[in-house]
Amino acid sequence: MEQPKLLNKIRVVSNPNKAEVCPEKQLQFYTNYASAIFETLRKPLFQKFITWIVKREQIEKKAVKDIQVRVFPFQKENGRSLAGKCSSEGVILIFPKKLSFLQKKLQVHKKEKVRFYLKSRAMAALIHELLHLKYESNESKVRKLTKKYFRIFICHQTGNTEKVDNIQNMLFSI
Repeated sequence: MEQPKLLNKIRVVSNPNKAEVCPEKQLQFYTNYASAIFETLRKPLFQKFITWIVKREQIEKKAVKDIQVRVFPFQKENGRSLAGKCSSEGVILIFPKKLSFLQKKLQVHKKEKVRFYLKSRAMAALIHELLHLKYESNESKVRKLTKKYFRIFICHQTGNTEKVDNIQNMLFSI
C-alpha cells in the first residue's frame, strides 16, 4: 500500500495558550502568515520537488508523521528565532518569523519581497528538516544539501542565477 503524500501531512497548528494572550491584531497577522505558508508548502510544483528530494535522498515517506505550520514563532534560549524543527518521531515543525523582524524588513523592502522571503524561508526550512530525517545530527551536511536543493528549486523558478544568488544570500545569511 502506498504511503500518503507529504501534502496530506501538512497542517496549521496553534498553541491555544498563546492565542488567548495574543492581541487580536497580532493573532490575525500570525494566522494569515501561517495560512500563506501552508498554501506555499502545498503548491503542486513544490510538492513535486519535495517528493523528488525524498526519492533522491532515499528518505522513507513513512518517516514523516506530521508537518505542522505553527502559528506563533519559537525563540531559542539565545534569543534567535527558529525556522524549523524535526523530532526523532518524524514530526516537522515550521515556525514564522517574529512580527518585529518583519516590521523592520518592511521599512527597507517592498511588501512583495518580504512575502517572498517568508515563503522561501518556509520552503527551505521544510527541505532542511526533511534532510534531518536521514542525516540526523550532521548539521553541516544538512545545511549544504539544503542550500543545494533550494538553489535547484529557485533556479527552475526564475532561471536567473544572479537573482538566485541574491535570494540565497538573503535567506541563508540572516
